[in-house]
Amino acid sequence: MRSFIIGTRESKLAVTQAKWVMEELKKAGVPNEFTLKYISTKGDRKQNVSLAKVGGTGIFIQDIEEALEKKEIDFAVHSMKDLPAMLDDRFIIGSVPIREDHRDAFIGRNGIKLADLQEGAIIGTSSARRAAQIKAILPHVETKWIRGAVDARIKQLEEGKYDGIILAVAGLKRLGIEKVITEYLPADTFIPAVGQGALAIECRSEDDETKQVLRTINDVNTETAAITERIFVRLLDEEDKAPIGAYATVENNDIILYASVASINGEQILTFTAKGVSPEEVATTAANELMKKGAKELIEEAKWELGKE
Repeated sequence: MRSFIIGTRESKLAVTQAKWVMEELKKAGVPNEFTLKYISTKGDRKQNVSLAKVGGTGIFIQDIEEALEKKEIDFAVHSMKDLPAMLDDRFIIGSVPIREDHRDAFIGRNGIKLADLQEGAIIGTSSARRAAQIKAILPHVETKWIRGAVDARIKQLEEGKYDGIILAVAGLKRLGIEKVITEYLPADTFIPAVGQGALAIECRSEDDETKQVLRTINDVNTETAAITERIFVRLLDEEDKAPIGAYATVENNDIILYASVASINGEQILTFTAKGVSPEEVATTAANELMKKGAKELIEEAKWELGKE
């Protein structure tokens, strides 16, 4: 019987997610053995600049895909939001397990809330989207890039380098440290990143045996939502660097997509909600409507601004 090697980044969160997938596969009755292989990625090694500056979300998977291609691993567990909008044809998302909480969380130093932040307060984030959304509602505060693992960011907050930080709720829940959250940010104002809260299990396109195993823990509604979000961002920004938010949900066979595009300074945030029955239809409607409002121009301006940093 085949033993499977699971590739994962080295961070505590990444390893926790990979172990969770391993346990879910066992619960689903998969009898095979699984082992973990830890892989250092470019995104983990280059932590002194923003994600957009060093190449967008794809910097977290390049080294892992190299291991997949060499057959050093059989599949890899990613946070869906770390995947680029387009995957290489050699690889496929073999499974999308049920989604965790999709929202963003604000963690304030000494428990301070967003509304109580004074002028000049510094909020740490690695996301151009989150920075724009914060500036839209709190123009008097500053945003500053923060990188590193979840625990490293929380430590920087406690050391006084930031007055608050924004992280994904899902990661905090998976690590069992949800208690550090000061506020859950409303998803209608803080539309999350594409795929936020979901996991993507990537494997080789031609590996039918692995794909069959991975489908045992696939959640169809989460998969449909993720496909919709990923088509949407592909239509607007294949480089995946701009301040774009997208969250889809499936309700009574209808797909509802909440989408946003922001200017870097947060002065303009375009939003649209699309509803339909197929991912392509819903994503295309949202993208077209936002482009009518000037989304393409905001995206190009944002990428130019980010390129200057």
